Amino acid sequence: MALTPRLDLRQSQQLVMTPQLQQAIKLLQLSNLDLAAYVEQELEKNPLLERSDALETTETGSGIEEQPASASTESDDAPLKELSISNDGTSSDDGNSTPDTDYDNTFNDTASDMPAEQSFANGADTGYLGANSGGSSNFSSNDLNLENTLSEDLSLQDHLTQQLNQLPLSNSQKLIASYLIDLISDAGYFTEEIDDVAETLGCERDAIENVLTSLRAMEPVGIFATDLADCLALQLKDQNRFDPAIEALLNNLHLLADGNLKELLNICDVDEEDLGDMISEIKALDPKPGLQFDSEVAQTVIPDIFVRRRPDSSWHIELNSETLPKVLVNNSYYSVLNTKTKKKEEKEYLSECLSTANWLVKSLDQRAQTILKVATALVAEQEMFFTQGIEFLRPLNLKTIADNISMHESTVSRVTSNKYIASQRGIFELKYFFTSAINSTSGGDSHSAASVRHKLKRLVDDEAPNKILSDDKIVELMKLEGIDIARRTVAKYRDAMKIPSSVQRRRLKKQLIAS
Repeated sequence: MALTPRLDLRQSQQLVMTPQLQQAIKLLQLSNLDLAAYVEQELEKNPLLERSDALETTETGSGIEEQPASASTESDDAPLKELSISNDGTSSDDGNSTPDTDYDNTFNDTASDMPAEQSFANGADTGYLGANSGGSSNFSSNDLNLENTLSEDLSLQDHLTQQLNQLPLSNSQKLIASYLIDLISDAGYFTEEIDDVAETLGCERDAIENVLTSLRAMEPVGIFATDLADCLALQLKDQNRFDPAIEALLNNLHLLADGNLKELLNICDVDEEDLGDMISEIKALDPKPGLQFDSEVAQTVIPDIFVRRRPDSSWHIELNSETLPKVLVNNSYYSVLNTKTKKKEEKEYLSECLSTANWLVKSLDQRAQTILKVATALVAEQEMFFTQGIEFLRPLNLKTIADNISMHESTVSRVTSNKYIASQRGIFELKYFFTSAINSTSGGDSHSAASVRHKLKRLVDDEAPNKILSDDKIVELMKLEGIDIARRTVAKYRDAMKIPSSVQRRRLKKQLIAS
């Protein structure tokens, strides 16, 4: 058979990662804070995008009149806000149509599918709460909040800087001290290498050590210590309680952590009563004095979904509208600009802005729908957890949820990342409900790893001081409850929860009884 060149035509199907699809996937895995930041960037770049409340008042300078915030409920793009599921796991609408949205199939739609009217990203039909613009000089008003009158808390660095002005240091030494203050850890420790600091500042090592000695005398006592033993020693010296015996104890803190009191008695050359007094003194000290000044503001977890039980035992699942960006496409502004635009480049730019805005609005809408669909399926699968607690958490994987809502596993994985659900049992990340399975001894339903860890912690917490449970004993007790678990799995779970071994727990509980 001769080898000759020829032309063939073949047809094939493949998924093309268009920019619109990439944008939709990116939005799907963002948290509510990251999503808000992303939308803010788009609002700055795209002149056709505006917040939903931006057109509630008439724009007098551009000739654009007030436009109603309307969205057709009969459109296929009608957004989904809430769903409810009955106790049999089936879902039902709460007055809004629920389009079957699949990220693997629907993101090849074009921007021409968008309705001509201005489209809301999340379609929330609730009012938008704004800040009260009025003021009151009446001090008996209910709006007066004592917390608003408190002064801002000082950070550790600010507290040390205030003391720096009171130290008898030269200007050059104060510059070195300011640099060292910036290097201190949140706990109050100084762990940097002095030679590296001296090289960075271009000065002698002795100059750094002299300034560091002055800083170690600052409040709170124990600041600028190099390690735990040094921190405790500084506090004991301030109390005039530092002697050779307690110095030997600080040099062997690892023995105290292990509960090896017999060896400590020999090293410190004291009796049991004196050793007990020294240990009590150490426990009364502050191992991390820098934490008295909270330099970081804790971020409050804002749930993306709310779930609550109805009187008829069904579940009401609702998106948190406060976390959903409220943006729309200003088509009237586009019409005004389009009629005044003559150059080809300007028309292309305007058309691109319109296409990008429409896709962003549609992607935000589909993101909200997908999150709600996944949350609804999760609540249906883990209903026993919401009603009876963590011991009834079922083993679950991404494939089960993906099959229930006819989506790909990767889509479910993106939805459950950095998304939180609020219930009567607290706020949980959606990833929390996906746990591996532990076999049952009776051959029945498997147990989730999270519920097994909860049972393990309960057994350790309830153990008597004179009957410490070994890992083998825990395995036997687990099997009595129908959980087929290996000893190495118990050890792995115990280490993950930072539960000491049976030997360490026995020593710790003996110390508690003795004290």
